[in-house]
Amino acid sequence: MQNFILYVYTSLPFIVVALLCVLAVIGAGIGMVRPRWLAYAYMLVFFCMNSTTYGSLSTVGSPGIYTRGSGVLLFPLLFWMMFAFWCCARVSANFQRYPTPQCNLRPWFWAWFVLLCGHVAVGLFMNVKLQDILTVAGFSNIIWMAPLVSLLLLSFRTREDVVELSRFIMLAGLGRALFGLVRWAIFKGDPNNVYANMNGLKIKLTFFDINDSLLCTIAFAIAAVNLFQVVKTRRGSFWHLVEWATLCMTAMCVVLSYRRTAWIGFVLAGLIVMMRFPMRRRIQLMVLGTPVVGVGLLYAAFKRLGQTKGAHGLSSLFFDMQSKRFGSESERVLELKFAMGDFLSHPLTGIGTWGRYTGYQHISWQANPDGGLFLHSGVLHIALKAGLPGLVLLGGTIFAFAAFARRALRTVSPEVLGVATAGAAGLAFMLPDLLVGTPFPQVRTTQMLAICLALPYVAMAVCREAAVQPVREAKKRGHVNLVPAQAPL
Repeated sequence: MQNFILYVYTSLPFIVVALLCVLAVIGAGIGMVRPRWLAYAYMLVFFCMNSTTYGSLSTVGSPGIYTRGSGVLLFPLLFWMMFAFWCCARVSANFQRYPTPQCNLRPWFWAWFVLLCGHVAVGLFMNVKLQDILTVAGFSNIIWMAPLVSLLLLSFRTREDVVELSRFIMLAGLGRALFGLVRWAIFKGDPNNVYANMNGLKIKLTFFDINDSLLCTIAFAIAAVNLFQVVKTRRGSFWHLVEWATLCMTAMCVVLSYRRTAWIGFVLAGLIVMMRFPMRRRIQLMVLGTPVVGVGLLYAAFKRLGQTKGAHGLSSLFFDMQSKRFGSESERVLELKFAMGDFLSHPLTGIGTWGRYTGYQHISWQANPDGGLFLHSGVLHIALKAGLPGLVLLGGTIFAFAAFARRALRTVSPEVLGVATAGAAGLAFMLPDLLVGTPFPQVRTTQMLAICLALPYVAMAVCREAAVQPVREAKKRGHVNLVPAQAPL
């Protein structure tokens, strides 16, 4: 018996490896036939798994799913899994002769890749470890957004697929919102409560992680467009009920997150959604919806900011970002000043992906091994790490997306308008975090941003494919003289 147990323990690693190989083969087979199933599984991880323990009183920490494997594989294991999923989708598209959808973000992502290669070359010449050059605290996460955008474009090929995707996002947002609201109402809310645990405020919140509010916002956008757009789409009463529940629950969840960036971002996303309706419908929604949302935001703002020392009036939203007339600067302001000084000293090249800004030791939250590698401004983070070339690429990427999304929202069919709007609303929601948050060093945040970026392109691609499909079928039947239908631009 002892020998048998010894044999089992000795062979256990080989059994695990064999099982992983079998699972990989099964996954590859599924990916070849139904690549969107792999995309659903990958997105579900980012929709449901928290990415931060900041503000928690727990002394037990773990690497977490978003960083696991990065010490050995240079990048997190999740990224390599997503790349494998993309390979499956690419091979599947080739076999089925599905054309590569258009995406004007590809040149910009290639430019980001070239810039990262330049930093790698310079860093290795300066004897910097490759792991430190490719750290997620630089801008490597932006490059990994590209294969996820491509994966979604290759996985959802028909209008039915995109409608299914919209319902998946709504259900995920509704489920996450219900989880947060139940935990807020019955228990103590999110344990990562920096306001109560570190600042002594008597409030509990639904989610501290901005990505949960982002998920709620894109689900809210889909539900709002489906419910209030002029051209109604046929759907069952169950989905009608789901849309109303999503609309209410997700809005409540964002308000009760007590995150100022989430509040401002939610208002910006609401403006994007409102622009999808004609003027008469906008006025109706403003009359009915603005008082409800406004009262909720005002209640939450007074409850949080009313307990914050030094916060008074409308300027209280930015109380920790303002310079003081007397005494020392706040740490948020000091952090930005230190980083800005280093950027102005290296405007063309930045300090490198591996660099730490001067004076970070004076910031309390930088007292850790990652101190100086990140700061509370996504724009300044890119400027600090990559200099003016990084700022140009960041602005160009956002401008290219905005130009395409503007065109897509005017031309896509009503069935997929909610998905396209959700992508634009998601990016609008993240603008405040881009200015005063830490989006780029976070794996979950950058991948959620990639999902938002992909949605308008997915919606436009299926509309174009539906427009040209009859022409292809006619050509196969030999009717080559037919005038092709005009695809939306």
